[in-house]
Amino acid sequence: MPDASARPVPVNHPAYPAVNVDVAMELGLRSSEYDLAVERLGRVPTYLELNMFAVEWSEHCAYKYSRNTLRAFGEFKKAQDANALEGAGVVPLGNTGQGIVFKMESHNHPSYVEPFNGSATGVGGIIRDIISMGARPIAVLDSLRFGDIDGDTDIHIKNRFLFSGVVHGISSYGNCLGVPTVGGEITFHPCYNTNPLVNAMAIGVVELGNVAKSAAKGVGNPVVFFGSATGRDGIHGATFASVEISEASEAKRPNVQVGDPFFGKLLIEATLEILATGHIRGIQDFGAAGFTCASVEMSSKGNVGMDINADVIPQRETGMTAAEIFTSESQERMLCVVEKGHEDEIIAICDKWGLSSAVIGTVTDTQSVVIHHQGRIEADVPAQLLTDGCPTYTLDAAEPDYIAVCKAFDTDALPEPADYSASLLKLLGTPTIASKRWVFETYDHQVQTQTEVVPGAGDAAVLAVRAAGGRRIAATTDCNPRWCYLDPHLGSQHAVAEASRNLSCVGAVPVATTDNLNMPNPEKETGFWQFSQCVYGLAEACDFFGAPVVSGNVSFYNESPTGPIHPTPTIGMVGVFPEGVEPVGLAFQSVNDLVYLLRPVGTEDERGIGGSQYLYVEHGLETGALPKLDMEAELAVQNALREMIAHGIIKSAHDCSDGGLLVNVCESALAGNTGVELRLSVTDFGDQPWSAICFGEAASRVVVSVREGGDEQTALLDIAEAHGIEAVFIGQVTSRNKIELPGVLEVSIDAARDAFEGTIPRIMAH
Repeated sequence: MPDASARPVPVNHPAYPAVNVDVAMELGLRSSEYDLAVERLGRVPTYLELNMFAVEWSEHCAYKYSRNTLRAFGEFKKAQDANALEGAGVVPLGNTGQGIVFKMESHNHPSYVEPFNGSATGVGGIIRDIISMGARPIAVLDSLRFGDIDGDTDIHIKNRFLFSGVVHGISSYGNCLGVPTVGGEITFHPCYNTNPLVNAMAIGVVELGNVAKSAAKGVGNPVVFFGSATGRDGIHGATFASVEISEASEAKRPNVQVGDPFFGKLLIEATLEILATGHIRGIQDFGAAGFTCASVEMSSKGNVGMDINADVIPQRETGMTAAEIFTSESQERMLCVVEKGHEDEIIAICDKWGLSSAVIGTVTDTQSVVIHHQGRIEADVPAQLLTDGCPTYTLDAAEPDYIAVCKAFDTDALPEPADYSASLLKLLGTPTIASKRWVFETYDHQVQTQTEVVPGAGDAAVLAVRAAGGRRIAATTDCNPRWCYLDPHLGSQHAVAEASRNLSCVGAVPVATTDNLNMPNPEKETGFWQFSQCVYGLAEACDFFGAPVVSGNVSFYNESPTGPIHPTPTIGMVGVFPEGVEPVGLAFQSVNDLVYLLRPVGTEDERGIGGSQYLYVEHGLETGALPKLDMEAELAVQNALREMIAHGIIKSAHDCSDGGLLVNVCESALAGNTGVELRLSVTDFGDQPWSAICFGEAASRVVVSVREGGDEQTALLDIAEAHGIEAVFIGQVTSRNKIELPGVLEVSIDAARDAFEGTIPRIMAH
């Protein structure tokens, strides 16, 4: 590496403040980190360099508090050790030669400050992660958490404003972009009152031999910027995401990026055409930390440097300083390294698509990013000092006191409901369980015409991928935050099991996972304990179910003056259908079909009341020991279920989760517009009370339906026995307009539909 001392020492722009530890701390650095930067740089950094340290050494970019713990994920550890971490994960799509590229990321803080643009740019950002790897995006899913929306106080009104703004931001960007939003989940809970979670997952498809990489290659190759011109929106968004939300957050609107989905569509087409030339030697999108992130990380991964002229970077505002240019998070931007002599070809493609573009620099052998601005060198920083040189921390962890108290709570001492029918309707009408049709009908889930199982029709989204000859994939997002609050390790394992079960319910084999670890402040001992326990639980379960974590995101500091959120390690999982297998939905199909409950042997007395929606809605309690999870037994249920689907035996499948068995059955009946008579025997449920039978959330259970009187019924029982699981007959589909459990409850389909479908529209009409 050339001697850095032979290069001119960078100087401050006259408009910049003098650099000292106080300025560094205002930008988000610790005083010790400022001292370390001075020591390793061998001098006091310029103001531009200090900004680069602040954004690159923020938790949001550097994972300085989470990196060591994340090594529990085997694929992350291997990629980290090989310096091969990329913008998204890639797994084969069967034997088609195509790869599934997918990732999930958060835009939580921006969505609180500005819900429409915060959520829209969250979708745009995750899409760019996909296209930067050469993949054409084919689907988006989302996982959303909001505070309580049902009421007339100021906080209820604010939560409805956030909910509406986020939904319309996602739908506006995705619909205009031409990428279908095919699935997701939404939870409402007071812990999110001032800190909503907005997690977006994108899926793309790429030829496995054409996956693009981000490492810059080739000394002397030109560095080309293309996309939207740079503005002042999103400046220091990375540091904004690395602190708790406070009253001052309302003043952070300049930290929220503004997206343009129509320009985003042009960027997709231009990027894929540019990559198809074969002349790209490294490419990365502009995410957190903008120009700093792209230039520094590409240089670090390629073990090279870059010389960049900030004066030629396309800008949409006048008088921008280099610090503003290099910390802006303006949207729809890409950086690439082009094989020398082909830069004009790349610029011509950008012109064709109406994008701003410029040759802004050159790859060097200095291993440093050097930034020229207005005749000065304002920065000269070794790239790896800003990436691998970031200090990492293993923080103190302590189990919260409430954990032991909750696990010891005796749910058996609770009284039974006075009216089970009323309890069922109350559960169907609670916003977390109620139909999200009000949301997903704002999304275009059929654009690109590859979606086969749409929102509300199955336990996972299903797409027939045209680029892979119609081979089907499935995708889902899952997490029960209450369970992760009560027991982070076991709750996270349940999240993985449910995601895998949802894919199995449509007929797909789980293959890989992305995650979004939404956590409180890690610098508090209880917050870091919750985070680490969630990671260890996820890692064990994902490996067990054959769906390793191949990409993901950590979002810390999700707390505000009202308190922390529940730890919410959201799972995004994809599966691949065996060739020839047709997907199954959740709706009951025909009158007289028989309804069975698939479950592990010996679990008839599993009550599942601890941490349940029933316990929270009926008794106002958030406590209790979680249902047990035997992963071997869970896998046996899923294997049997997929075999039944592969042989065309069952007509519907729906997993038991929020609300328990009765809610599950109601959802299938409502989807099929049928009635159902349940013939539950107390002896089949270990003599449990009816509340536990109807509303308990014991694990590893799936409700399926099968044709009456045919070979399918015998085949179902034979497959269940072969896999060592139980298939318990629990009822029959009827033409009567009701869900009935003789002697216990009776609810008309109309009343159930009004509660399930009408709740969120009624609330949002306020």
